[in-house]
Amino acid sequence: MYQSFQLTLPPDVALDDAAFQQHVVRHLGLQQAETLTIRKLKQSIDARSRQVKVNVTLEVYADEVAPPAIAYQKSYPDVSQKPTVVIVGCGPAGMFAALRLIELGYKPIVLERGKDVRARRRDLAAINKEHIVDPDSNYCFGEGGAGTYSDGKLYTRSNKRGDVRRILEILVAHGATEQILYDAHPHIGTNKLPPLIADMRESILQAGGEVHFNTRVADFILDNQSETMRGVITSDGKEYVGLGVILATGHSARDIFELCHQRGVYIESKPFAVGVRIEHAQSLIDSVQYHCADRGAYLPAASYSLVTQTRVNGVQRGVFSFCMCPGGFIVPAATAPGELVVNGMSPSRRDSRFANSGMVVSIEEADLKPFAKFGPLAGLELQKKIEQKACAITGGGQVAPAQRVQDFIKQRTSGSLLETSYQPGLQSLDLREYLPPHIAEPLRLGLQDFGKKMKGYVSNEAQLIGAESRTSSPVRIPRDRETAEHIQTKRLFPCGEGAGYAGGIMSAALDGTFVAECLVKLYGK
Repeated sequence: MYQSFQLTLPPDVALDDAAFQQHVVRHLGLQQAETLTIRKLKQSIDARSRQVKVNVTLEVYADEVAPPAIAYQKSYPDVSQKPTVVIVGCGPAGMFAALRLIELGYKPIVLERGKDVRARRRDLAAINKEHIVDPDSNYCFGEGGAGTYSDGKLYTRSNKRGDVRRILEILVAHGATEQILYDAHPHIGTNKLPPLIADMRESILQAGGEVHFNTRVADFILDNQSETMRGVITSDGKEYVGLGVILATGHSARDIFELCHQRGVYIESKPFAVGVRIEHAQSLIDSVQYHCADRGAYLPAASYSLVTQTRVNGVQRGVFSFCMCPGGFIVPAATAPGELVVNGMSPSRRDSRFANSGMVVSIEEADLKPFAKFGPLAGLELQKKIEQKACAITGGGQVAPAQRVQDFIKQRTSGSLLETSYQPGLQSLDLREYLPPHIAEPLRLGLQDFGKKMKGYVSNEAQLIGAESRTSSPVRIPRDRETAEHIQTKRLFPCGEGAGYAGGIMSAALDGTFVAECLVKLYGK
């Protein structure tokens, strides 16, 4: 017997595996079944009313063999002697591009400026404890990319851009729990991602692909007459050539944007956003979202999403939450000495006492006029200026400027700050010392609006920590919509967040898969 149906259950039933199984057995009267498989297909929390419920879609196989939960098999052909493709960057876009190339019978050569996922940990400890920023190994650079040690959220709205289920199954095949297959907002967690990333690397290597760490691209091999990219040259002088180059460097690889500009590879400025991280006690967010003083043992740490429009001096600007991390931590995400950047992350259990989120303001074209001489790199220069100023006002290390929320709204420096998850420490300052007025004033107005939407969200029991400036790439490397090839430079395939075509682990993975397929379709042998 096979059945598929929906249930609406209280959290202590839906989110406790044993209680859930027992409920389904009783519900269907299956106590006598000799073989039984109960499998969730979709699960979402409905907290719109005061009584929180969980909606579950499930399937049941009774007295018959259930098919495997995932169709994807971790079985790859030997591509060691096959035609090569160069991939720059070992984040989700680069790794999923590599796996797809292997499936299609091509050998990926992955070049990563940072270290392997395990070795990165020492450099993350150094930035947190000693304020030492390694420009090639940090929260943004290294195996697995920025998402590995700065969260692991898998939610995406990019369903039309590829097979989301396939990406999730590949992650499960490499060590993720099957829960990511049915959760409405799946999440792996920074503590669980590193071994999964290492296992994906092993799949690439065992199939005959190559992965080179501590290997930074310093130049392109370009045929200027035919405007064709043949490969790349690394900082140690080695050349890597192939059928094409997939550029999957992430949104913080500023040297690659500058190299493109210098070498005549067309790039353009794109919209992005800048602001702060806002940090609350997780218990406050839980009480607002779940309408109760204590969320109990079964409900996960609550999250939120906020957006509004403001108008300052006749200019309308969006203000919105970004990368909300329930039960998480704020981390230092600078990629060079003299910068101060913060980001958020959550462990798999989301059990920190703190909740944090980016709270950012959209950058408009007029904001870039003072940086017009930098051409398409104008947004990058604005980003740099804000990060460098935030760093300078606290002494040049990774201590972050901070201000209680109501104090920021009332434009006064906080007399004291709250406890924080941010390890390098905080210094009380008026954030307007580094935030330009066209960001600070919309942020002030946006926070006031959010305080009306979420009771208790705006108070001096929350604080703002800056600078949150790496929301997305300030540059786009344009490509053909159908072929994914650069609009001018042949055999160059811009990919993922750094090229302006993704905004998280899932969308980057989908884009890496898409670009690999496009390259093979155009230039495969």
